[in-house]
This record gives sequence, structure tokens and C-alpha cells, in this order.
Amino acid sequence: MALALSALGIVFGDLGTSPLYALQASFGGALGVTPTHANVIGIVSLFLWSLILMVSIKYVLVLMQADNHGEGGLLALLALLVGERSGRVTRRGALPWVFMAMFGTAMLYGDGVITPAISVLSAIEGVEVATPTFAHYTVPITVVILVMLFAVQPLGSGRVGVAFGPILAIWFVVIFALGLISLAKTPAILAAFNPLNGITFFAHNGFKGFVALGAVVLCLTGGEALYADMGHFGARPIRLAWYCLALPALTVSYLGQGALLLRDPSAAARPFYTTVPPSLLYPMVVLATLATIVAAQALISAVFSLTRQAAQLGLSPRVTIRHTSSSTAGQIYLPGLNWVLMIGTIAVVLGFRTSDSLAAAFGIAVSTTMAITTMLFAAYARVRLQWPVWRIALVAGVFMVVDLAFVAANAMKFADGGWLPLSIGAVTFLVSTSWLIGLRALQEARRDSGLPLDAFIASIAAAPPHRVSGTGVFLMAAGNSVPVTLLHHLKHNQILHEQVVLLTLLTEEIPRVEPAERFTVKRLEQGFVRIEGRYGYLEMLDVPQLLAQALQCAGCPAYEAMMTTFYLGRESLAVQTKQRPLRHMLLSLFSRLRKNELDATAHLGLPPNRVVEMGGRLDLV
Repeated sequence: MALALSALGIVFGDLGTSPLYALQASFGGALGVTPTHANVIGIVSLFLWSLILMVSIKYVLVLMQADNHGEGGLLALLALLVGERSGRVTRRGALPWVFMAMFGTAMLYGDGVITPAISVLSAIEGVEVATPTFAHYTVPITVVILVMLFAVQPLGSGRVGVAFGPILAIWFVVIFALGLISLAKTPAILAAFNPLNGITFFAHNGFKGFVALGAVVLCLTGGEALYADMGHFGARPIRLAWYCLALPALTVSYLGQGALLLRDPSAAARPFYTTVPPSLLYPMVVLATLATIVAAQALISAVFSLTRQAAQLGLSPRVTIRHTSSSTAGQIYLPGLNWVLMIGTIAVVLGFRTSDSLAAAFGIAVSTTMAITTMLFAAYARVRLQWPVWRIALVAGVFMVVDLAFVAANAMKFADGGWLPLSIGAVTFLVSTSWLIGLRALQEARRDSGLPLDAFIASIAAAPPHRVSGTGVFLMAAGNSVPVTLLHHLKHNQILHEQVVLLTLLTEEIPRVEPAERFTVKRLEQGFVRIEGRYGYLEMLDVPQLLAQALQCAGCPAYEAMMTTFYLGRESLAVQTKQRPLRHMLLSLFSRLRKNELDATAHLGLPPNRVVEMGGRLDLV
């Protein structure tokens, strides 16, 4: 139960605060759906069955079975699909799936900008129900709250995270009670449980009814979090919290708002807050604001974690990561990304100004990510689970039909704001694509300029260079080629340390590597030692600790910080002009990104005063 309560605050914040704006968006903005008796029942029916089919069945029952050592999410699903513990997901046959997962992940960054904005904005707008003149202060107050939220990120979510679960628990109980009171007044809304009413809605409204799906998908925002956050809490606590509290509360809340609209169609402008008794309106705004802050915090933390995973898998540049907790590895802070998110979120609030306007921009990111997740799961079920085609069509096929319907409906809202998350996603995808392609080109360039290790050691034995005391550590790519850095060092300095460590670091396609599988070590001739270290994509690198353990295991001279020198390469990359324009552009972008990525010394956890950087030139083709 304790884990289920904790899961409420982290996993269900986005889903839980959707009642603030989802039904409201269905009857407002550019959709033009009139809140007639039949339309209200039809829309609410679509809400209920979307929650049942896409969240309760797709995410909670089906996708949570596809876990990568307990972890979920797009990148975990990608690793399951293409993984053979190869360290880097760049094999040619897997590239289409890699690019698909990268695009879905990129769309989540658009979600990361919009969610804090629409959540907090919709909560503050509640005061307008009691005091319409307050409308002029909604945007400034929202901006102040968002600035404060991003400003406290360096402190870490752990200090306030203990309250997340109880806040969301209270929120769910309150919206359940409000919905139940309204439902009791107009039980006719229970007809929404009949899915035929949703189908009838399309028949009566035609194209306009199809476009309304763009608002229906808003009740599913945060559904991806149920799967992505599985590694934090486990599938069972999430399922328990969903079925026992979140799902009943959301269902009754939407039914209550629908019942209100059956009684008073004019309440469509603010259906959620109109269900609140006037005497409780201001306390409800406070509670809603707290709940939306929780939702925003959960998404900010998710974007931080996602960025770290992408960097570890070699899908994005290294970034500065600061740990905000000495006991919980998952609590991290990314300074640069935090301020980019803050500026983007505030710009969105100032540009769109109302939650109704933002609703049009919100759905496309959610629906696109959901569709890509379904595609990856279908491929995983076929390739890895060996499901027959009929079973995939029965399970994933149904999900895909609904997902694509949501995507198509939201595509109609491109000019109304859908361009925003698509633009953010496109820029993020461009960065990831250029990094992936550039990294492959860099690895090929290093391999072409390398020398077989056996031949190199034989040349050392034939013409021994001067040896100095201590240990020299050189990073080596997977394979058998001598690091270019070592060749440059020997060529220019004409000396070697008594002990030379060739260190290969692999990021496995699993979240965490067992201690017994952390490294392999092999002693070679002429004082050379080959170490291969393995890390999961959720782990931080600690090279000094790895060296100490590996050298001790092999019976080599012990690791001493002041007697060890780390040699890192800092190549000057030259992009050849005789290439296709697109590839030339991507490699040029990669070259610029690499100049500005986090320094390898900090990324590897090396003592700065024991690092020597060796320059060189490599041609990217």
C-alpha cells in the first residue's frame, strides 16, 4: 500500500489532473461541438471507454508485461526489441525501430513543455468562476508559480516528494466526491457506459465528431507514465493504485461533469469548477494548484531521467547531471535542460494564455507517442515473444486503430497549436538523429585509423620504449583496434607507463548490470591490461571505482589515484564535402554538438588533475 500511495504522486499526476481541462476542451475552442443531451452522453462515453481500453487494458494489463528487468517506457521497449546486450543500439537492422523510438521520445519533450503550462493554468483559471475580473491575473500568477517550480529543481524532488502521494490521494477522493454528488442529481449520464452512445455520437456529428477525438485524447495524458515509471514502483503497486483509486475517481469525475452539462449546458466553459460548491471554490483552486504542481514535477523529473537514458544509450550528447540525493540514484537535476524547459513553458503560457488554447497543442504529442509505443510493442511481440499474426492483430491491432484515429484527429488541429509539440519534437529528433549518425561515423573513422592490438603489443616487445612508473589508462572502443590516443601518445612522447590499461565502457540495453557482471579483465603481455566495463542505461559511470575493482581482481598493481594518468582523445572532426546534402548537414551538426557536450572527465567521474587530453584530426565520411 505504501508503494501504491507513492505511485499516486509520481505516476498519476498528469492523468489525475486531466479532469481540469479535458471535458472542457471537448465543447470549447475550435471544435464547435454543441453540449446537447446526446453529445454530452456520447463524449463522456468516449472518455470512459478510452480510459478502459487504452489505459486499463493497453498500458496497465498488456504493456506492463513487456518490462526490461523491471523497467518500462519507450527506450526500455526499444532495448527489448533490438537488444542482444550489444552495448549500443546502432545495428543496421534495428535502425528503423531506433529512429521510431527516438521520434516518440522527442515528442515527450513537447509534452514536457506543455504539461506544466496547461496544468497550472487550468487550475488557476478556477478562480474566474467566482470572480470573472480575476481573469487578468491568471497568466501572471501561473508564470510566478512555474518560475518557483523550476527554481527549486536544484534542491531535488525528494524533499517535497514525500507529500506527492498524499496530495494526489486527497485530490482523487475530492474529485470522486464532487463527481458523485453531481451524478446523484442526474443519473441519466450513466448511459455513457453504453459504448453504442459513443458510436452514435460519430454518426450524428460526422466529421466534427471525428475531430472531437482530439479533445478526448486529453483524458489519456499521462498514460505513458504508467508504463515508463514501472521501474520506480513495480507493476503491482501501479495496478493497485489505478484500479482501486485513480480509475474510479476519474470515471466518477467525468460522469459528474457530464451530469452537470445535462442539467446546465451553459456550464461547458468551466464544467469541473462548476461542480464545486461556491463555498469550497477557493480551497479547491488551492488543492488543484498543488495537484498540478505535482503533475508538472513528475513530468520534469521524467524528462530529466529520459535525457540521461538517451545519453547513456548513445542517442544524445552528454549533459551535466547533478545528483540531488545521496540515497536515491534516480533523483537527478540537469541544469541546462531545466532552464530550457522553464523558458519554453513560460513562453507557451504567454503565447497561448488559456488552457482551452493549449488543449489543441497538447493532444498531438500524446497521441503520437501512444501510437509509436503500440508499433514497438507489436514488433516486440512478433520478433521476441513469437506471437502469431492473428494474436498481434487482435491485441495490438485494436490499439493501433484507436491510436491512429487519435493522431488523425489531432492532426486537424495543426494550425490551432499542434505545430508547437511537433516543432519541439522535430528539433529534438534532429539532434538525436545527427548524434546517432555522427557517432557511427566517428566509430568507423577511429576503426579505420586503428592498428590491431596483437600487432601493436608485438611491436612493443620488438622495440621496447622507455617505461615510467604508474598506470596509464586509455579508452578503447569495442573491438581489437589500438586507441588512436595511445598511438599519438607513444609517437609524440615515446614513453609508456609500466602498466597500461585499455578500458572499454559498454552501456548495456538493460537498466542495471549485476555486480558480478560489471567487468571482465584480462592481463596481456608487456604490462598491458584489457578491461571491459558494463553499465546499465540507468547507471552513472564511476571509472576509478571500476579500475580499483578490476585491477584487484586480476592481481595487477593496485589502482592509486596519484599514480594513474587518464589519457582522453579530443579529436578535431572534419566533415567531408563530397557527401549527400542531408548527411553533410547531420554530420556538421554532430560536430558542433560534440564540441559543446559535457566534458568526458566529468562524465566518467575522473579526477581532473590526473587527465591528459590528446588532440588529433579525424575525417567523417
